[in-house]
Amino acid sequence: MLTGRVVSAVTPADRPPCDGPEGDARTGGARVRVFVAGATGVLGSRLVRELTERGHGVVGLSRDDRGDEVVESGGGEPHRGDLFDRESLVAGAAGADVVVQAATAIPTGSGDKTWELNDRVRREGVENLTAAAVAVGAERYLQESVVWVARQPDGSAFDEDSPTHPTPTTASSIDAERTAREAGAEHGLDVAVLRCGWFYAADAAHTRDFGRRLLRRRLPVVGRGILGRRDARLSFLHVDDAATAYAAAAEADATGTFHVVDDEPTEYATFVREFAEGLGAPDPVRVPAWLARRFVDDDVVRLLSNPMPTSNDRFREAFDWTPAYPTVREGIDAVVARWREEGFP
Repeated sequence: MLTGRVVSAVTPADRPPCDGPEGDARTGGARVRVFVAGATGVLGSRLVRELTERGHGVVGLSRDDRGDEVVESGGGEPHRGDLFDRESLVAGAAGADVVVQAATAIPTGSGDKTWELNDRVRREGVENLTAAAVAVGAERYLQESVVWVARQPDGSAFDEDSPTHPTPTTASSIDAERTAREAGAEHGLDVAVLRCGWFYAADAAHTRDFGRRLLRRRLPVVGRGILGRRDARLSFLHVDDAATAYAAAAEADATGTFHVVDDEPTEYATFVREFAEGLGAPDPVRVPAWLARRFVDDDVVRLLSNPMPTSNDRFREAFDWTPAYPTVREGIDAVVARWREEGFP
């Protein structure tokens, strides 16, 4: 549940301004104050740390004591609140130059009902957060989204100008993008929509589930066609790179829609086999999509078997950003190394 009391260790009036001294040398500009919704998640917690290391002031939305600890460990200031309580967002965002929506509620189960909370975050939550950004006089707003909202039916490459094709699980992302753009147009808010590739990281729940299932040989290669031999090229993104991308966007002034992915779309089969090899797991079996739907959630099958090749060219040019993990090979090596250090799985 995204609920909680409105509690902040520092009142908005007590918060120091961030428009004076310059920040870290990497930013090349003045410090900014950033309010991050989703600050306790896999992406948000990294973003809090990245921004504070660059010398910016960060307030992170938190729901409980554990969330407070996560935000504080990254150098940020926790603010108790709720995406569905607009007043709590206004209180938390007071004094912010930049407001970031990085909150999601991606389900780990299956079925349409498991997506209801995530859809509510993307619709009601984004309406509240953009309203809060306007109310506190923020100059900039960053909206998270996913590149596969514009995946083309024929599997061809696409970019930020390609038409969107909503599915039951991406329609709310398109609605969130629209809400953010309308707030920008109506209130003069600088809006950047960051559509990210398929996230993976050592501490991401879905990635860890992949590791467990690979070792048990319960994670198949899902392909198209009668025999499942046609592999889909997908656009991936290590969450560390997502955090540096959001930080770069918070510091800049470019607006519009941007695709944030690594440098090389990769076949899902390659992604899975790279993981298996790194873990010393058995070679995964190949299963056609039509058969996989009998025991794997249809949303997952759709994601894995339909191509979504796109590029980060526009984002690179606008924000002078380069991924630390340009392909899944480097990213998977880092994930497996981290797992070995902690004894996982």
